[in-house]
Amino acid sequence: MANNPRVFLFLLMLGFSLTQAQAKNNVAPEEPDGYQISITLSPLKNCWVHLHSYYGKYAQLIDSAWLDENSKGLFKGTTKLTGGFYYVSPPLKNHSFEFLVGDQQHFSVKADTAHPEKLVIKGSADNIPFLQYNNYVQENTPRLKALQARWKGATNAADSIRYHSEWEKLYKALFDYRETIEQQYPESMFTMFLQSLKMPQPPPTPVLPDGRKDSLFAARYIKAHYWDQVPLHDNRLLHTPPAFFEDKIEHYFRYYVVPDADTLISEVNYLLLASRAGKDMFKYLLGRFTDKYINPEIMGHDKVFIFLFNEYFSKGDTTWLSTRQKQYIFDRAYSLMANQIGEAAAPLNLLDTAGKQAAIYSINAPFTFLVFWDPNCGHCKEMIPRIDSIYQHKWKNQGIGLYAVNVDEKVLDEWKKYITTHHLTGWVHAYQPKADKEEDAKAGRANYRQLYDVFQTPTLYLLDRDKHIIGKKLSLEQFDQVMQAKMNKQANQVR
Repeated sequence: MANNPRVFLFLLMLGFSLTQAQAKNNVAPEEPDGYQISITLSPLKNCWVHLHSYYGKYAQLIDSAWLDENSKGLFKGTTKLTGGFYYVSPPLKNHSFEFLVGDQQHFSVKADTAHPEKLVIKGSADNIPFLQYNNYVQENTPRLKALQARWKGATNAADSIRYHSEWEKLYKALFDYRETIEQQYPESMFTMFLQSLKMPQPPPTPVLPDGRKDSLFAARYIKAHYWDQVPLHDNRLLHTPPAFFEDKIEHYFRYYVVPDADTLISEVNYLLLASRAGKDMFKYLLGRFTDKYINPEIMGHDKVFIFLFNEYFSKGDTTWLSTRQKQYIFDRAYSLMANQIGEAAAPLNLLDTAGKQAAIYSINAPFTFLVFWDPNCGHCKEMIPRIDSIYQHKWKNQGIGLYAVNVDEKVLDEWKKYITTHHLTGWVHAYQPKADKEEDAKAGRANYRQLYDVFQTPTLYLLDRDKHIIGKKLSLEQFDQVMQAKMNKQANQVR
């Protein structure tokens, strides 16, 4: 019964940056000359080749060109392309090759699928440093790989040390050459891209008053200076292979950001504010973080999405969204606001199997396990007996309460039969009659589906004694671990 919108949300939000895709579709040109890239790609003839752009971790098809009998073709459009890395993909995609598109967008490219080192680009100053660096890498990569193989395959320590030393020298030479390119072309787009790759280099580690070295200094320094050479407002950075930007974001959040919701909110907001001057970059990052936290993998991280909604979506900062997209995001936000970790659970005053009121706040227990389920749901039929097993053998003796809501009032007989057949005793079993649902709707009151984000079954929550939410959407084993850890902590505090 699950409905997972994650698959399409990010791309819907982005609209996949239609600037390039519209270039050939009746869009008024930003500049009169647009782009015109002539290509000669030997030995291919009489076939289509395609021009792609990177877009964060995605790729965009920008244009297509037909190669004639002379292996010549033309990519042409009336709107200038956003600067960055582009690549041509022939029928055999493993033969694709890259080049830069900068301010000069009328140039020629000559390549050979069998000899990538013979790439020639004329009429584009932005590609001069790129080709120099690319040729150097093409020349030395085989040597690096050979030395690495010898180093790893060495049969004695002396050879291992020798090959490793030679490999390190060649690897360092690669970085030294990169520095040379940056010094020769300090204002080039390619230099900007190379600088964005760099990790901050900490100064010598200071000594603490007690004489020890500060072991955390390097990590703090790198985090504080991580984005110094990354122009987050520059849309061109989006149009680079993932290593230049997307992987850098992943690395930062994985190794330098404490994964609690409040810290994540601070870091996400910094990146969004820093990228605000770049329309495409801001749109990309907002979409990326929304996609990650709207249905997060870690409990409590949906708080980040709630922040994004309150700070950006609800203030009208996302005019590029369609009515459908806005409706989905607003609905998700309203469904999550009422069930955040640490907040009081919404009251549930439903009817039990005998038709009597059963209020969840009337349960006096150190913890209350809350289940929304459907007796005809296959996953529920697997999960409910497992919950009852741990309840009867462990939780019941610990005084833990169990409140279960049947989400389908049309199958009351099947619901009651399931409860009886599986001996689900000690639980509070409840449901909301159709008439009560309709009354809530007429009065404009949020129903339990919205208050508890119940759009798939089973949906599980854990509440503390005061009915504050302390766990949701975990595995059964994880819920048990949370309870046992809290009970152990309380026991230690009493001693």
